[in-house]
Amino acid sequence: MAEKRDYYEVLGLPKSASADEIKKAYRKQAKKYHPDLNPDNKQAEDKFKEVGDAYEVLSDSGKRQKYDQFGHAAFDPSAGGYGGGGAGGFGDVDLGDIFGSIFGGGFGGGGGGRRANPNAPRKGADIRISLVLSFMEAVHGSKKTVSVNVKSSCSDCSGTGAAKGSSPETCPECHGEGSINKRVQFAGMVMQNREPCTRCNGKGKIIKTPCQKCSATGRVSATKKIEVNVPAGIDDDQSIALRGLGDYGINGGPAGDLVVLITVRPDILFERDRFDIHVSVPITYSQAALGASIIVPTIDGKVEYSVPDGTQAGTVFRLKNRGIQYLNGRGRGDQYVAVNVEIPKKLTREQKKALEAFESTLKEDNYEKRKDFFKSLKDMFK
Repeated sequence: MAEKRDYYEVLGLPKSASADEIKKAYRKQAKKYHPDLNPDNKQAEDKFKEVGDAYEVLSDSGKRQKYDQFGHAAFDPSAGGYGGGGAGGFGDVDLGDIFGSIFGGGFGGGGGGRRANPNAPRKGADIRISLVLSFMEAVHGSKKTVSVNVKSSCSDCSGTGAAKGSSPETCPECHGEGSINKRVQFAGMVMQNREPCTRCNGKGKIIKTPCQKCSATGRVSATKKIEVNVPAGIDDDQSIALRGLGDYGINGGPAGDLVVLITVRPDILFERDRFDIHVSVPITYSQAALGASIIVPTIDGKVEYSVPDGTQAGTVFRLKNRGIQYLNGRGRGDQYVAVNVEIPKKLTREQKKALEAFESTLKEDNYEKRKDFFKSLKDMFK
C-alpha cells in the first residue's frame, strides 16, 4: 500500500496555514482535479479524493490538532501513536486531564479531567461536493440534480445499532460514562487519569446483539439524488449550504449540511467582474468613422446600439442594468461594451485607390490624436 502523503503537502501549505488559507487551497485543488473536468482520468480521481481527505482533517480544529501531534497514526487504530499506547508507555495520557485531576480542572482538562458524554447528541458530518456550471447557468440560476453518498439512519435498528428486539445496554464497567479512572506514574508521582473504557471502547454502551445491516454503527451509506437550486448571480468559488442534508446525526443529534462548491466555466464572449459584464465587439472602419447601429450580445440576448460617428478604437460604452442580477437581492450590474475598430485587409487595387483618394481629402484637423502627437514632438525638439 502506498504511503500517505502529508496532508499539508497535499494542499501545498505550511503547517502554520490559517483556516481561511486551508479552505482556499482546498477549493483550488478540488477544482483542478474535479472528475467533471477530468473525465476518465484515474490519477485525477485519486488526487481529488486525496485532497478531500486532507481537507476533512485540516478543516476540523480537533482533528487537525491530533494530526499535527501524531500524523496519520492519529486516525489509525493499529498504529502505535495516538491512542495506541505509544506515547511514552502511558497510552492516551492527556497532561491537561492529569493536572485537571490534581487541581480541580484549572489546567485545561476541565471538569476534573472528565471526558464529554459519549452518548450525548452529536451533529452529523458535513458533506462537501463540487458542482460545475456553465457561465449562463450561474448568471441566470438553474436547478441541478447531484448524487451524494450520505450516511443515513439504519432502517433495521432505527439508529440504535442493536438488532431488532434488543437494545444497547449501559456498560457495567464505566456506568455509561465511556471512560474509567486509571492510576499512572508520571515524573515520580502516582496520579489518576481518565482513559477510554476498554470494555465498551469509550461508547458507554454495549451492544450484545449487533444489527447485521449496519454492523452496530446505527448508520448506513446510501446514494441520494438531491436537487440543488442554484441562485441567479452565483459566482465561481462560492458555495451553497443545504442545511440538514449531510450525514445523519449521532445519538439523536441533528444531521450535517451539504455544502456545494461552485465552479463556473468561462464564456467565450463575456467576462465577469462581480456583477458587471464586459464584452468586446469588432466594428468596421466605416462604422467607426460614420457612426452606425450595431448588434451587441448581452446575457439576455442581442440588443441594438447606436455607435456615434468618430468613435475611436477601444472606446467603452455602458449598457445600464444589462449585467448580472445581484445575488439574493434586487437590481443588476451593468454591461460594458468595448469597440475594436478592425482595419480591412486584402484590399483590391481599386479599393486602395479609392481609399487614397479619400485620404487626400482629409485635413490635419480630422486627426486630433495625430495632430496633438506631432505638436508635442515638435515642442520637445525645439
